Amino acid sequence: MLEKISNLPLAIKYAFIGFLRSFKNDERGLSGVVVAVLLILIAVLAVALIWGFLSGWLEELWNQIFGEASSIA
Repeated sequence: MLEKISNLPLAIKYAFIGFLRSFKNDERGLSGVVVAVLLILIAVLAVALIWGFLSGWLEELWNQIFGEASSIA
């Protein structure tokens, strides 16, 4: 009985190592997560790029609108 108790930490260690190996080699759910993360990353980068290009143009347009409004009033 004492021998089983002393071997318990080793059994837990080997069970955990086996779990990690099987988890690492299991690729069933990995591709969906990777695709979702990449799509989110691409969407955020596209919005940042479009905002960078359009921010100057939108600011000029905004100033023209309020410049005309102040000259009319």
